[in-house]
Amino acid sequence: MWFTLTPLEREALSLSLLVSGWAVVGSLPFGIFSAWVLARRDFPGKSLFDGLIHLPLVLPPVVVGYALLVLLGRKGVVGAWLYDWFGITLAFTWKGAAIASAVVAFPLMVRAIRLALEGVDRGLEQAARTLGCGPIRTFFSVTMPLAMPGVLAGVILAFARSLSEFGATITFVSNIPGETRTLPIALYALTQVPGSDEPALRLCIISVVVAFAALLASEILAHRMRVRMEG
Repeated sequence: MWFTLTPLEREALSLSLLVSGWAVVGSLPFGIFSAWVLARRDFPGKSLFDGLIHLPLVLPPVVVGYALLVLLGRKGVVGAWLYDWFGITLAFTWKGAAIASAVVAFPLMVRAIRLALEGVDRGLEQAARTLGCGPIRTFFSVTMPLAMPGVLAGVILAFARSLSEFGATITFVSNIPGETRTLPIALYALTQVPGSDEPALRLCIISVVVAFAALLASEILAHRMRVRMEG
C-alpha cells in the first residue's frame, strides 16, 4: 500500500529526522554567534572568517566528508584523541552523520540569521541600553525577538538541507543499515538494486514530502512571528 510505510522506509525516515534534528540543535548556538559576529563586528580577517563559514556551500560534499573523516575518524587528528581519552567514536555512527549534515547546512543557517540581525533597528537596542539593559540582556530581550523570524527560517532551512545531505554523510559514516542509512542513502542503495524502481520512487516521494513540509512550516512560522511582532 502506498500510504503504509515499510520497515525500511520507517527506519530511514526516523533516522533522517533524528540526524537532522540533532544537526540543527547542535549547530544553532554556533550559528547565532557566527551570524552576530558577521553582522555586528568589524575585525581583521572578517572576510576570511566569512569565507570559511560559507566554504561548505562551494566544496563538493565528498570533500567535506573526507575532511571530517581525516579530522574526526578513529585515527584522525581529533577523533583519535576523543577515542583514546573518552571512548567516543564519531565516524560510521549516526552522531557522525549529524555532524556531517550540520557542517553542510551551517552556511544556510548563518546566512538567514545574519540577514535577520542586520535588519534589526539598532536604535531600539541603543534605547534598551540607555534604560539600563546590559549587552546580554539587550540581545535576548530586544535583538533576538526582532530577529526571530529569520532565526526560524534559518533553522528550518538547515533542517531541510540536513534531510537531503548525501555526499558528506556517505563519505564520513558510510551506509550502515539502522545506523547511518538516512533517506538519501537508502534511496541511493535502492537504485543500485535491479527491480527496485517502485521502492526507490516511494522513498523519493517521502523525501520530497518531508522537505516540502519543512519549508512550508518555515514560511508559516516566520509569517506568524511577523504578524505577532507587527500587531
